[in-house]
Amino acid sequence: MNSRLALLLFALLFVVYLFGLSRTGILGPDEPRYAAIGREMEVTGDFVTPVLWGKPWFEKPPLLYWMTAAATRLRLGPELAPRLPVALLGWGFIVFLWWIAKRELGGEAALYAACMLGTSALWIAYSFVAVTDIPLSATFCAAMLIVLYRRGIGWACAAGVLLGLAALAKGLVPLVLFAPMIWPLRRRFRELVLIGTCGLLTAAPWYIAMTARFGNQFLADFFWKQHFQRFATGALAHVQPWWFYIPVILGAIFPWTPVFALVRRSSFLIVWLAFAFVFFSASKNKLPGYMLPLLPPLCLVLGVALERAAKPARWVLIAAAFLAGVLPGLAAVLPEALRQGLTHSHFAPPWWTVVVAVVVVVPVAFVRNRRFAAAAVTALACAAILFIKVVVAPELVSARRAWYETKPNCIPAGYDRNLEYGLDYYAKRELPRCP
Repeated sequence: MNSRLALLLFALLFVVYLFGLSRTGILGPDEPRYAAIGREMEVTGDFVTPVLWGKPWFEKPPLLYWMTAAATRLRLGPELAPRLPVALLGWGFIVFLWWIAKRELGGEAALYAACMLGTSALWIAYSFVAVTDIPLSATFCAAMLIVLYRRGIGWACAAGVLLGLAALAKGLVPLVLFAPMIWPLRRRFRELVLIGTCGLLTAAPWYIAMTARFGNQFLADFFWKQHFQRFATGALAHVQPWWFYIPVILGAIFPWTPVFALVRRSSFLIVWLAFAFVFFSASKNKLPGYMLPLLPPLCLVLGVALERAAKPARWVLIAAAFLAGVLPGLAAVLPEALRQGLTHSHFAPPWWTVVVAVVVVVPVAFVRNRRFAAAAVTALACAAILFIKVVVAPELVSARRAWYETKPNCIPAGYDRNLEYGLDYYAKRELPRCP
């Protein structure tokens, strides 16, 4: 694909990622807490200790909080301040993926990979909310790709800084996931030392400062509970079977899932993927967002497969276009699924879902040029995502409406736990429970 088409697609993705960030209120139990901590850092000026409603919070490192605090200082609003930095990082990494991979894999395969990542269900969903998964995935995968595709002292230092930022996004996880890179670095010892040194200089000061302030309290909570117990025990109530991530990874790349059928060749990217997949599958606690660091190498594998495939590629792109067409209808179940759980929701896609899907497939079916067919699928997926942001996102359950309509002084008995945290966030204080 030529550079002009690449710039056009990246501009389209930029609009998609930044549109509608404040159309729905802060969601779930994590986003309001993380946003509140970042806002508190900006108010107090203490950028070392994460504090939630007056109490130190040891669950996550500070990178996301720093991003939120910086945006809060710009007075961007209660939804935009925590979400805009994450959305920009999610989009920026897509451009970075294309830029760094095109020399090694070819411009066409690299742009296929970037378009797949940019319109994949999991990456776009987590770029819409202010949680730690995109900051971890973008910084860690950028470090991995630099080590894989660039050499030299300067690049090694950049990879080390990014790896340190990943450790400031989500703790020890990126250090474990970096292990496969020891093999390609075995004959580049000076670069390996530089990566370790720069990573340590980037991340260690915060960990040292927190240990100096809180001692064993911080070490026990952050390392033992949030790392080792989360991995080895079911104490944190996210226990799932070993096969949990198989359907998750297939759905994560939606609507590009059919491209899996084209994968034929292996590379070091497969080693990276396999190691991370086995590591996360071995953990007792599993969440869909844990698969985000796997999406960039997976999209590179799929991009190469699509670029090298012969006749079957046309039918794969037609299937991907059909899935992009049904996406708005499938998303109609999202508000109910988030309220009651997917297994308890009533799934009845609108009658127009299949009609729209068939209509959007027609232009892709008649496009003989694979590049423009893939670009058409990307554009269709972007249109579907914009539709979801306009129609579906405002229907997601958030505490914003309850707060601005009633501004309660206490939380009613039986109130949903997720909405409790949201009410606290909009009230800018921890609300007591009503008598």
